[in-house]
Amino acid sequence: MTEPAFRRARRPEHKQQRREAILTAARELALRSGVRNVSLGGVATTVGLAKSNVVRYFGTREEIYLELAAEGWREWADAVTVRLREATAPAEVIDALTQTLAARPLFCDLLSHTATNLEHNISVPAARAFKRTVMGVVTELGAQITKAHPDLTGDEGGELLVAAIGMAGMLYPVANPSSALAELYAQDPDLAAACLPFEPTMKRNLTVVAAGLKALRNDRP
Repeated sequence: MTEPAFRRARRPEHKQQRREAILTAARELALRSGVRNVSLGGVATTVGLAKSNVVRYFGTREEIYLELAAEGWREWADAVTVRLREATAPAEVIDALTQTLAARPLFCDLLSHTATNLEHNISVPAARAFKRTVMGVVTELGAQITKAHPDLTGDEGGELLVAAIGMAGMLYPVANPSSALAELYAQDPDLAAACLPFEPTMKRNLTVVAAGLKALRNDRP
């Protein structure tokens, strides 16, 4: 990298370019080795900066990945919106949620780390920006799901959406085991049942949740 690339960015557009370069590096590293295995030092080295320079733009490693998670929420919302426009049956709504998540492994990986990792060691402004993005998507997509899924009413579209996100974050690491677990499952097929397939498991569970929301409608607190 040439010397000017190491100079402090001063103009707003240059600062934004530096932020985007950091996010790109973090994204590429996470796709290669998983979110949990990426350090702030690794991001700094990849983008060609010292860690002290990276924290000028993102206070912590967690803030970098929280920004990527927010980006993932917005991008996923756009994809679901397109699918819901074409949905004509409840099963197609479930497919829209399931298939768009299955197509976004990095987003699912980020979901699996959000509550336990990425929402810690961050500033209040970073937390606020992320939560407003999430709540905005839940409100918007929840209303779209309710319209597209005739068996759901009121807030139930949002509840189904939250269930999909929660399942994706929990199921993704199970369906994508570590190298040690993958070797274990290969050696002991009787244990391989613990490695649940992502998409069919998501679809089955969301179908159950949708049916349960309808069945328990009169029992809402």
